[in-house]
Amino acid sequence: MKTNNPSEQNKTSTLGTPSVQIVTITAENAGQRIDNFLRTQLKGVPKSMVYRIVRKGEVRVNKKRIKPEYKLEEGDEVRIPPVRVAERDDAPVSPKLGKVAALADAVLYEDDYILLLNKPSGTAVHGGSGLSFGVIEGLRALRPEARFLELVHRLDRDTSGVLMVAKKRSALRSLHEQLRTKGMQKDYLALVRGQWQSHCKVVDAPLLKNVLQSGERIVRVDAAGKPSETRFKIEERFDIATLIKASPITGRTHQIRVHTQYAGHPIAFDDRYGEREFDQQLENTGLRRLFLHAAALRFEHPNTGETIRIEAPLGDDLRRCLQVLRSRANKKE
Repeated sequence: MKTNNPSEQNKTSTLGTPSVQIVTITAENAGQRIDNFLRTQLKGVPKSMVYRIVRKGEVRVNKKRIKPEYKLEEGDEVRIPPVRVAERDDAPVSPKLGKVAALADAVLYEDDYILLLNKPSGTAVHGGSGLSFGVIEGLRALRPEARFLELVHRLDRDTSGVLMVAKKRSALRSLHEQLRTKGMQKDYLALVRGQWQSHCKVVDAPLLKNVLQSGERIVRVDAAGKPSETRFKIEERFDIATLIKASPITGRTHQIRVHTQYAGHPIAFDDRYGEREFDQQLENTGLRRLFLHAAALRFEHPNTGETIRIEAPLGDDLRRCLQVLRSRANKKE
């Protein structure tokens, strides 16, 4: 059976079991890696299973075996084997309903090409590494009719704020090009230890990523690392801390967190690069999470070319923390 509509891949045979699908790649999906394409088509199928069927040769492109990194071309014919996920349609979804509903309330902007939301702290951008729920899985549950939903960029699990998702392959390509050419501006707010020095406007220090045996990623400043640059601006001073705006020029893993630590001012409640003594000084503010928030994102709309700036308001916990610090300062005056 041959179809030009990837959304039809769940058709079944007359016996009620999934059947082999042959999907012809359109211009919309050209340039996408086969593993990413399969993950969007086989919704609910674990990533490990997707890689397994590719490695075993059950997935074919133009009747040939391919590797997971193969990039699709327009006109390619992809054989998608029947994949069974036990009782997938009957699986209870109640544990995730609250998180999915929260994502619906977090949407900041949406049109036919892009969706931006204020990602909650503590929610990963995608499932995996032992996590069953991520933003992208939640959005796919929220928009079951959407043929394409892919992350444009990422935020650490404990970082909140503006996160952008592409709803078309053409939009994703355009936005990735803006990231590559540094045409997209990201502004974060971070609460750091002590008094940030006014003359420290840029940290330009190479970052090297290490993956421990546990799978945990640790990043450090190292001459052998990749070039990394972050620009800083003081927003507000407090007695024991400074609220700063951080604008990364490059997009390395944990970049802002490591650059602030390198400057001698770790971020509040950073469980990897922070300082416990500083965190203890903030405990009566009610803060219990990393104070790093993607406050704004400026970019060119992938369809209209219009310059758009989307802002994400601080969460209640971050605002309360700042209010307590301000009240302390007022009492001292």
